[in-house]
Amino acid sequence: MPFYSPLNPILFFPSKPFFKLTKTLTFSTLQSTNMSASQDSMNATSLNTPINLQNYPIPLSPPLNPLSKEMELARAMSASSRSSLFALSKSDVLYQDQWLIAVNKPQGVYCETVLDSAPQLLDCLVESSGLDEGTVARPELHLANRLDRDTSGVMVITKLHKVASKLVKAFTDHKVRKTYIALCIGSAPKWEKITIKSGHGRSKFGAFRVYAASDVGRSLPGGSTVKDMETSFEVLSINGQGSFREPSEFNSDKNILVVEEKAVIDTDAKKDEILVRAIPRSGRTHQIRLHCQYLGIPIRGDVKYEGVCEWKGRTYDGHELHAESLSLEHPVTGQPLMFRAPLPVWATQIV
Repeated sequence: MPFYSPLNPILFFPSKPFFKLTKTLTFSTLQSTNMSASQDSMNATSLNTPINLQNYPIPLSPPLNPLSKEMELARAMSASSRSSLFALSKSDVLYQDQWLIAVNKPQGVYCETVLDSAPQLLDCLVESSGLDEGTVARPELHLANRLDRDTSGVMVITKLHKVASKLVKAFTDHKVRKTYIALCIGSAPKWEKITIKSGHGRSKFGAFRVYAASDVGRSLPGGSTVKDMETSFEVLSINGQGSFREPSEFNSDKNILVVEEKAVIDTDAKKDEILVRAIPRSGRTHQIRLHCQYLGIPIRGDVKYEGVCEWKGRTYDGHELHAESLSLEHPVTGQPLMFRAPLPVWATQIV
C-alpha cells in the first residue's frame, strides 16, 4: 500500500515491507537530523564560496577605469599598424660597441618593434664605418631591458647570448641603476623627495595593483604572489617653477612611506603640472605608473592608472614617462657606463 509521510507529503510505494526501513522518530532525532542537514548545507556553501574573499589580500589602488580598456586597445592597434613602417636611425644611437648597443626608444613603439629594426640599423653603422660586412659576425640580438609601449628613453640591446645572460643577472641582482622623468597631473605634493614601499601584484581581474607592504609573499589569484616594490621620487618643478637637476645619489632614509592602507585623494583639489624624477629600486611591471597613481599624481596621458588624457584643450595619445638614464658595469670590460637619453619635448617645455 502507498505510504504518506507527514514530514514529506508525497506518496511512496516501497518495494519492500515498510517495517524493515522505519524506526521511531523522536523530537531529538528530528532535531539532530535537521542540524546535520543544516551543517551539510553550510559545508557545501563554504566549499562553493570563492576562496579569495577570505584568503587573498585586498588591492589598495583603484580598479581599472572601464573606459581605459577602449582607449588602450585603440592605442595598441595604432602602434601595431605603424610597426612595419618604423626604423631606427643613427641619431637614435646613444652608445654602441661590439657587445651591445643603447638606443633612444620613441614613445608609442613596442620594444619588439625596436628590436626588429636593430639589424638594419647595425648594417648601416657597419657600412658607414667602412668595414667589410662579410668580416662582421651577425649579432645575436636580445633585449636587455624592456619599456612600456608609450614609455620613451634608454633601451639596451645585446649582441651576444653570453652578454645577454650577464646583463640579465645584473638586472636581477639590482646592480643596474635607472632614472625616469614623468609629467604628472595632481595636487602639488608637500614633499620634495619621498620613497614609497609597497606590494605589487595582479588582482583577480588580471590588472596590476598596489598592495600593502605587509602583504608581500601572500598568494594571489592565478598562483602568483605579492612582490615588494620600492620607488624614490623627487620633484623637479611644479607648474614650470623649478629647475632641472642632474641625477644624483638619492638618500631614501629620510622620508619613507610604507603602504598599508588605501590612499585618500582629494579629487576636487586644484590640479597642478608636476615634473618628477623616479628611481625604481625594484623592477616591477608598471611600477612607476602605479606608485604615481597611489601618490595622487598620476602621469599625464596614463588612462590605465587614472591619468588625464585631456589637459588644457589637448588630447594625449600616450603617457608621458621617459627612461632618462641607465647606469651599469659593462658586462665584458667591467667599466662603468651611463647611458643618457635626451629629454622629450614635453619635458623640455616644462623646464
